[in-house]
Amino acid sequence: MTSSQGIPALRGVLRVPVGAVGAPLDEVRERLGSVLFARVAGPDGPRQRDRIHGRPGPRWFAPDSAIAQVHGDASMFVGGIRALLLQTLHPAAMRGVAEHSDYRTDMWGRLASTSTYLAMTTFGHADDAQAAVDAVRRIHERIRGTMPDGSAYAASDPHLLGWVHAAQVDSFLLAHQTYGARPLDQARRDEYVEQAGEVARRLGAVDPPRTEAELREVLAAYRPELRGSPEAREAVRFLLLKPPLPAVARAPYLVLVAAAVGMMPRWTRGPLRLPWMPVSERTVVRALGSLATGTIRWAMGAQGPASSAALEA
Repeated sequence: MTSSQGIPALRGVLRVPVGAVGAPLDEVRERLGSVLFARVAGPDGPRQRDRIHGRPGPRWFAPDSAIAQVHGDASMFVGGIRALLLQTLHPAAMRGVAEHSDYRTDMWGRLASTSTYLAMTTFGHADDAQAAVDAVRRIHERIRGTMPDGSAYAASDPHLLGWVHAAQVDSFLLAHQTYGARPLDQARRDEYVEQAGEVARRLGAVDPPRTEAELREVLAAYRPELRGSPEAREAVRFLLLKPPLPAVARAPYLVLVAAAVGMMPRWTRGPLRLPWMPVSERTVVRALGSLATGTIRWAMGAQGPASSAALEA
């Protein structure tokens, strides 16, 4: 794929001016990257980016660490959507989102806050990273309610945090291995799981997995609790059919969605009413997903690694 092949497919999503594609390639790249960064990071994005990368001092993770590589790659766009889809399968976690989240009315604001959290904890100063975790913990303390059977749920419940974390790490890692610029070997995959678990422990998860093999075991242990609740299917319909995007932007967005759905386990398709097209997913969807992530990676290269750390649940 050449650097400019995917530009027409993404122009609608990014609302790039019509004349941009006729401009010099460097100018096109800058416009694509800056508009996408503004969409993902929100109006406060430039200030946060400067603080994340510009404040001197210790970080939780080294610049060449596995977590920095994964969270700084464009494959996060696909991995984030996959994480959202997978996380909906836990009824308690999904009920908390349905009752306390504004994802239906402020999807882009939620994306910006999540992007900043991921970037801050991965690339930011250690004090800023801890402050970001503390802020999320305070939010979690306020999110509680009752399930249809009368049982209570709380976003701060370590068991629920463990599920959200495992689904997220599995999705980000799988997306990176499928669409990332430099897939990780086994040692680096284990390193990523352990480093992501360090953030999860600070957030309140208990004994998160430390290796890819342990991650597989944790996901399997949650399997009996998972199902396609009405709230889950509503969230999936929103993501697939009702995203707050203009009509011209739907096709490029759906490329990323199709790539994410193509990485969902087969057993999830029925409960979430997702399509199952194994041949197309291995060929057409994979090719389009690679084209989309490659174009995003090229465009975002001038914006810094934090700009790709986005789309967590």
